[in-house]
Amino acid sequence: MITLDEIQKLADLARLSVTEDEKNDLHKDIEGILGYVGAIKNVKVETTESDAALSNVFRSDVVDNKPGEYTDRLIKAAPQNQNGYVKVKKIL
Repeated sequence: MITLDEIQKLADLARLSVTEDEKNDLHKDIEGILGYVGAIKNVKVETTESDAALSNVFRSDVVDNKPGEYTDRLIKAAPQNQNGYVKVKKIL
């Protein structure tokens, strides 16, 4: 599956220095991982229905109030206002 030369190339690409013992250990580990992945590929599973047909349900994007309906109450409730706008402290 994977050779010691390929492990050395991977180590070089990752700029790692590995000893021969480390290469042998990595070889065993990678072989085990690749064997496990191969076993997963061969698992037979039942076909299932796709969830692609499902969709989120959102409320309609409709304005329920008339423009300006709450403006007067908002301006009156604000601590400060000026020319029909809420006045706030400068922050920048």
